[in-house]
Amino acid sequence: MTRIPERLKVSPFFAFYLVQAIQIGVGILGFQRLLTKAAGNDAWISILFAGIGVHVIIWMTYKILDKQEGDITDVHKILFGKWIGAALSLLLIMYLSLLSITILRTYIEVVQVWIFPGIRISLFSASILIIVFYVVNGGLRTVTGMAVLGVILPAYLLFSLFYPLKYSFFENLLPIFDHSILEILQSTKQVTLSILGFETLLFYYPFLKEARKSQKWAHLGSASTIFVYLAVMVVSTAYFSEEQLMRNIWATLTMLKIVELPFVERVEYVAISSWLFVILPNICLAIWAASRGLKRILNKKQRPMVVLLLIFVCVVSCTLRTREQVDMLNNYTAQIGFFLIYGYIPFLFLFSTVYYRIKGRKST
Repeated sequence: MTRIPERLKVSPFFAFYLVQAIQIGVGILGFQRLLTKAAGNDAWISILFAGIGVHVIIWMTYKILDKQEGDITDVHKILFGKWIGAALSLLLIMYLSLLSITILRTYIEVVQVWIFPGIRISLFSASILIIVFYVVNGGLRTVTGMAVLGVILPAYLLFSLFYPLKYSFFENLLPIFDHSILEILQSTKQVTLSILGFETLLFYYPFLKEARKSQKWAHLGSASTIFVYLAVMVVSTAYFSEEQLMRNIWATLTMLKIVELPFVERVEYVAISSWLFVILPNICLAIWAASRGLKRILNKKQRPMVVLLLIFVCVVSCTLRTREQVDMLNNYTAQIGFFLIYGYIPFLFLFSTVYYRIKGRKST
């Protein structure tokens, strides 16, 4: 069991922000195309399916961690032994590093396409990661503060969804269930990349005061995320035709182009700039979780681990130059994340349940 001093812990309700802040990221700027390709006008239904799946996985995650009241490294060590457990934890750390690279490089691509085509990837990456180091170095409480800001500050952008409503045709949503269950499930798989990140709960669980009471807040955070994605998907389907959605890479940003305000001409520029406050908690929480995992495995201080991870993320991000490479990175991350949340976590839940039942019988 991991013993964490009370002064380093956060209140249970902060699980709401920690879950929502990492689930809403750069993916919401253009997730509609992939979903529409798979399920057409029924793509919004796939978001509901994904939401149900995430709630089940969060419930399983709490059941796994509640038994040990530690983080995932403790669970792995008890269930699989020291060496196999460390190897499994290391794979999770590699996945979180990949997730950080994906978030950072995808955001840089948005900036390149929409604002500064000639921006230097290395300089911009280093600038963002310096901020990440400053936040992560302050511990989980500082990361949580950034998560709160990442949820509250850009919330005003949700009001921009009212502008496309004037030109929307909700008949585009009809007929409902015009596609097969298999097509809707394929669309559900496509939304995976956009909702990844809540699995960092596996690492910060011991840092929650009365962690078991935080479960309802984690579910509320995920539910609010699904509501945001659902609202954006419904408005996008009503605003664009199906053919337009399948060709538009950044549908959310395209809708923002019609917003007219007397004091700003290009609202999408403001949105992209504000979105830095959204992706910062994504990267900070993923890097914190990965560095925490390395600290637990290697029994070293966390700060050097943070530095090594940030250097790795920066170097890999700079090697990805083309749109095809970034798209491939997104696909690989989505596939690995899909396997993790819908494959490995359910397996770990079943394995731990059987393990503790057998252990309980032997003790009696």
